[in-house]
Amino acid sequence: MSDHGGNLDLAIRLYGGSHDDWIDLSTGINPHPYPLPGIPEKSWSCLPTREEIDNLEKTASRAYCTSGCTIAISGAQSAIQIVPRLRKPGVVNILSPTYAEHTAAFKMAGWQVQQVSEFEKLADSDVAVVVNPNNPDGRGYQPNELLELSSHVGLLVVDESFCDLAPELSVASLITRESKSLLVERSFGKFYGLAGLRLGFVIAGELDADSLRRLAGPWPVSGPSIAVATTALADCGWRKNALQRLRHDSGQLDRLANQCGLRLVGGTHLFRTYVTGDVEMLKERLVQHRIWTRWFADYPDWIRLGLPSKTEHWDRLERALTLFHE
Repeated sequence: MSDHGGNLDLAIRLYGGSHDDWIDLSTGINPHPYPLPGIPEKSWSCLPTREEIDNLEKTASRAYCTSGCTIAISGAQSAIQIVPRLRKPGVVNILSPTYAEHTAAFKMAGWQVQQVSEFEKLADSDVAVVVNPNNPDGRGYQPNELLELSSHVGLLVVDESFCDLAPELSVASLITRESKSLLVERSFGKFYGLAGLRLGFVIAGELDADSLRRLAGPWPVSGPSIAVATTALADCGWRKNALQRLRHDSGQLDRLANQCGLRLVGGTHLFRTYVTGDVEMLKERLVQHRIWTRWFADYPDWIRLGLPSKTEHWDRLERALTLFHE
């Protein structure tokens, strides 16, 4: 499958227009971001202090309900690229189809990568990777299933980049400082709609956390990121309201897609993946309306849609899908 969305430059290069002409539905980022708080001037002019980073990590630990070690890092993508270096290369089983960067990162670090389609086949590997809930089909696994799996592998890496949308699936609360076979990757920017901050977290036991800190370096996140995220992660009211809104909007997208003949594969409340019977015509209709989405080479009849941000964007998407269905 394709590696990631957000590549609007490619749409413009292939089909013309400018950034302002296009609606980018290729990412799973909250289109209604957290309102930026005031950022102290020193956040821009000074290096982050250890105390500021510690405070951010403690706030994240409370938000994710974990007693394990929480490490701030410059985006979940950075975690994906660093985590393969925590162990000596061996065999890694990755539950697929899923986000392609996991495979790329482990291969780059010298691992033998095996993509498996069944959860049960992850056992007995040096490292296993599960994206929970999964991108792009949204399938999820319960914490007790993942905890059991972690006892049968050297290390279970759980990518929880979309777990803010399904907190009941998170295994973060099961990680302690003594944990040695379970590690969680979290994204900040997706749910909070602030992907440009490039901020994420890794939750792990003390040994893996110490190794990851050394690999990430002394200033893994920026001062402005710390200032914004420390405020946002403590804002329980905003988190609750955002989840309610996203549930409503993803339901609206499902109803629209169903009316226009698309069948739901799955997804999260930040993106939905559908099956269509006429891929090329749907692509043509969406591009004609300057709407950019996600397509998957390995699953050529799938389309993944993020959520529109404005009423006029919803209206344009509806017109494009209606024309496709006629």
